Amino acid sequence: MSTVVQGFTKSLAMTVLSEIGDKTFFAAAILAMRHPRRLVLSGCLVALIVMTILSVLVGLAAPNLLSRKWSHHITTLLFFGFGLWSLWDAFKEDGDDDEFAEVEAKLDADLKANGGATKKSSKDDDDLKKQKRSFLLQFFSPIFLKAFSITFFGEWGDKSQLATIGLAADENPLGVVLGGILGQALCTTAAVLGGKSLASQISEKIVALSGGILFIVFGIQSFLATVEA
Repeated sequence: MSTVVQGFTKSLAMTVLSEIGDKTFFAAAILAMRHPRRLVLSGCLVALIVMTILSVLVGLAAPNLLSRKWSHHITTLLFFGFGLWSLWDAFKEDGDDDEFAEVEAKLDADLKANGGATKKSSKDDDDLKKQKRSFLLQFFSPIFLKAFSITFFGEWGDKSQLATIGLAADENPLGVVLGGILGQALCTTAAVLGGKSLASQISEKIVALSGGILFIVFGIQSFLATVEA
């Protein structure tokens, strides 16, 4: 098991390079342009923190399901796989505006669907809806829940989540949690405060290339640790 500092450093670097220019990054930027930034930031951050903790718990349980040797081998393969995946994305990337526009179009479609449903409802129905309002909506803003759900389900099964699971299985879990949360906080805050101006200036190709190189470096380091053992 590595030290907390090593786990923290790897997790922080991996998270930042995985999340900058990601679809959830663009989603946070777009939501922040349309809704109060405080609610969007809090919803996105809570979702990412919950996702990071869940991923680390899964990674922590992996050695109990498999031997430490096999979990280490799987983690090594994951690092190499994600590295090649990121490099492939970098070289086939057509442009940053396409993904931003894709996310924006999806959010617009959801907004129109919700807007259409709202117009059809009458004032009498509003009173009934307030009485039947869900338990969560009594305590959290709909904007908060929207930011949370878009971010949480957008990250579920994503490359960064799987990489966090693999990292937690091979590194100090506390360091992975702290590094992951700090990395998520930095990226999400930048997306919410920077908005479209920041998102449009990010070269997704360079970020993907840097992330791919980082994953491969992690893979080589993990492989060498196996050989030395």
